[in-house]
Amino acid sequence: MQKVYQFLILTLLLSVVEAQEVRGKVFPLSKTKFAVVNDAGKEEMVDLTGEDFIVTSVREKGADGLAYAVDSDGVVWWAAVISSGAKGHETPSGLFTIFRKERFYMSKAHPNPKGINNMDFSLWFTQQGHAVHMGNSDAMSYGCIHVGEKGAKSMFAWATKGKTKVVVTREHYLPFVYYDLQKSGYKETKNTPEYIKAYLKTMTPMTPKISE
Repeated sequence: MQKVYQFLILTLLLSVVEAQEVRGKVFPLSKTKFAVVNDAGKEEMVDLTGEDFIVTSVREKGADGLAYAVDSDGVVWWAAVISSGAKGHETPSGLFTIFRKERFYMSKAHPNPKGINNMDFSLWFTQQGHAVHMGNSDAMSYGCIHVGEKGAKSMFAWATKGKTKVVVTREHYLPFVYYDLQKSGYKETKNTPEYIKAYLKTMTPMTPKISE
């Protein structure tokens, strides 16, 4: 009986983890709506209206190389350059829930040889060790999302474990939030990466919907 009870508890815990993940190709449809297509070709529509979430459009061709924080009121309050998984260590696409936070941390799989923490302000979103954390946004990673110090600190303070979502997409998300970012004071500067400047020249911003 005890073994059966333990099995049921384990099954319940695993189902909770699975419910927090929707893996597959993510296609932004608007600022808060996404289509997720799994490996079997099944499509699921996800609406994050009214929720806090982070969108990471990975640092790959065809995506932004940026991350965005969107609060429950639909305000895009932060955006910054990021790096993501290098070839062979690609960051998984999908919709995830932050399940763990660590202010100070060193990677166990890839420790710093000098003993310096290399994953501070970590927001874990997969059981395989993928996290959004402070790191060099110019260096591709082993699968995590590297964010600069200022953004990492701000997101760490804002994100809620078990609630805040992380959306990882290999598509452009910037057209859906371009006008929001302008209102927040974001603009192109001499420090804007060249790949973003090039995309801005060809991008067609999407007019925000009244409901968003």
